Amino acid sequence: MDSKLKFDFTTTQKIINKIGYIDSFKGKWKTIEKHENKYLKELRRIATIQSIGSSTRIEGATLTNQEVETLLNNLKITKLESREEQEVVGYFEVLEIILNDWKSIDLNHSNIFNLHNLLLKFSNKDQNHRGQYKQVANKIVAKYPDGKQRVIFNTTEPYLVKKEMDNLLIWTNKNIQNSAIHPLIIVATFIYEFLSIHPFQDGNGRLSRLLTTLLLLKQGYDFMQYISFENQIELRKQEYYRALMNAQQHRYGAKEIIDDWMIFFLENIEVLIEKLEVKYQQFKEKGPYLNQRQKMILGFIKENEPIKISDLATHFKQQSKNTLKKDMQYLTREGVIEKLGETKGTIYVIKGFSKK
Repeated sequence: MDSKLKFDFTTTQKIINKIGYIDSFKGKWKTIEKHENKYLKELRRIATIQSIGSSTRIEGATLTNQEVETLLNNLKITKLESREEQEVVGYFEVLEIILNDWKSIDLNHSNIFNLHNLLLKFSNKDQNHRGQYKQVANKIVAKYPDGKQRVIFNTTEPYLVKKEMDNLLIWTNKNIQNSAIHPLIIVATFIYEFLSIHPFQDGNGRLSRLLTTLLLLKQGYDFMQYISFENQIELRKQEYYRALMNAQQHRYGAKEIIDDWMIFFLENIEVLIEKLEVKYQQFKEKGPYLNQRQKMILGFIKENEPIKISDLATHFKQQSKNTLKKDMQYLTREGVIEKLGETKGTIYVIKGFSKK
């Protein structure tokens, strides 16, 4: 792998500058997470929908983000009949596992098998090969919305997959452990190699993007869960394939240098940072994040102010009084409503309310 990182001076300087920018934001975002995390839940929800929609569309699916969200909101009553629906739900489940449990997911054969197995578990046609390396040769194929396909690259032969994945995992884990190479370079190299090997019969592209999120989170780039890397790849799909192919056409040769891919990978993280900063600022300007229950409470207060906690308890019988109290404390703390009086005489009004 090291031979693929022999960049020229100009490329090296570009990489250093981009890494510096990304790492600077990494530190800044950790402060935001620690002190101002009230918008993060909604940012993550939006990013999750975008990631699922984009990653499946890259592989030829056609469901819009709105259709993806509707499907996920009705999972308990929806029978997954189409392949697109099966792929969406599989991607959703693996992404949720990664976002919630990334600290406990080590990079090894077993965990990669498990993630692949879960990714394809709803797909009827993939049952005989999910969770195991390929037995038949495959190719990297670009799929376009009009149904056309283009072969980009002939991948590793099945009998060599285990050996090449062994080498890749050993190289990645060793360099992460000894910090000899910057983690962003390690992650980009891993993804390039994974896509070049294409170790599974199907699902390699989707799994590579999930592994990108996993590895970046494990290296402390927490902000990646709040903005969609997959969406950025979808927007630059042709450049994505071109950056990979520029090195892959020299596979196993001295000219297999991944400079274009490295710049493309880092450049897209830079763009994501810029997008996240804009989105975060927009959320701050809109005011505090309110979940659906809190929005309903606020609507009730607007219609009935001034109100007491007992009024809420009578109206929202399905919610515990303790939950309602916490919501009122949050709304008060965020300056959305005002608390007037003390103890049993306490009433709540919308900020700036005046008696009629």
